[in-house]
Amino acid sequence: MKKTYSIKEVADYFQLPISTIRYYDKKGLLPFVSKNAAGYRVFSKSDFGFIKTICCLKNTGMPIRDIRTYINLCMQGTTSIQQRGELLQQHKTNVLKQQQVLHDNLKEITTKIQRYASDDSVNIIKSQIKFVKNEKKVLNLEDPFK
Repeated sequence: MKKTYSIKEVADYFQLPISTIRYYDKKGLLPFVSKNAAGYRVFSKSDFGFIKTICCLKNTGMPIRDIRTYINLCMQGTTSIQQRGELLQQHKTNVLKQQQVLHDNLKEITTKIQRYASDDSVNIIKSQIKFVKNEKKVLNLEDPFK
């Protein structure tokens, strides 16, 4: 027996607020979702795959307009396979760039944590402050460490 799901059940399953699902529908991301005679959204198990993909794309920074484009391409069936692949390949490239930025920033944070955990942290920080003060003085700029 096939089961349908309410918007609340879908929201709970994906750990999303109901308002987010309504927003996605309003933005045209859920053309595959049916409505019952009363006008309420009725979800089927096959809708979960689309919603999972929408969440994945959103969580990895794809703009709503691009997600809508992707979903619309999906609704076209097999004729849009190449376009979908190209869209996702471009998104993957963007995600990998974001990942590199996060990696670089994490290295900087780790460096700072190691510096503060060092037995010589007080002297290291005093030396950095002295350098900044001297640089500002030479450039006739205000001392930020008053």
